[in-house]
Amino acid sequence: TAPRLRLGDLGRGVEQLRLVKDEEEIGALRIAAEIADQALGELLESILVGRTERHLALELERRLVDHGADGAAFATSVATGPHAGLAGHRPTDRRVEEGDFLSVCLGATYRGYRSEIGRTFVIGTAPEEWQIELYDAVFAAQRAGRESLLPGAACRDVDRAVRQALESAGHGADLPALTGHGVGLENDEDPQLAPSAMGKLDACVPVTVEPGVHLPGRGGVRIDDTLVVRPEADGGPELLTITTKELLAL
Repeated sequence: TAPRLRLGDLGRGVEQLRLVKDEEEIGALRIAAEIADQALGELLESILVGRTERHLALELERRLVDHGADGAAFATSVATGPHAGLAGHRPTDRRVEEGDFLSVCLGATYRGYRSEIGRTFVIGTAPEEWQIELYDAVFAAQRAGRESLLPGAACRDVDRAVRQALESAGHGADLPALTGHGVGLENDEDPQLAPSAMGKLDACVPVTVEPGVHLPGRGGVRIDDTLVVRPEADGGPELLTITTKELLAL
């Protein structure tokens, strides 16, 4: 025992030290993102109608490992029809149907570092007008958030850029508590991109930007990327997850 030893609460001191990643860490994140892109791309080339959310999620996680991942970064979410757009949706036995929105969120772990990607597609047919309008609104909001990721930007201002874009499209009330977060050795690290967030972004901080809108009974859209904060002199935010964000009919 050490009678004079006192333990102090560091709060989130360790998390703050892990905010900025070195280039080796970013390299591992980049590979994790590439693996997730590859797994998702292969799924999009397969036949989806009639398959269950649960089966598609299991297939995605298998493909992650096939491409060199240590495993999934988190529980893969596959959401179809009225489930689409729900944050953290756990896959069910619902089968993919023609005309559905299909939203997928997955990530790979590589050497301990975790990527995250989310995309939404339409199944089988040309999208309906309401699907196009909703997708365009979420896409514009996600782009506003991505373009705000510069060193010195306040975390709450990045969140505000996303929310303002959705508010102008009439969906401001539908957003979750935060619109993005840090990634690294954990899937959900600091910084948090939320209205009450404190602090500013530094260069070489990896974050997600992941707005989503869910319309009860109809479905919805989620778009999620992993990026690294970079100064404008270096080309601005570095996009690690590069699967197309075009609204595809699969």
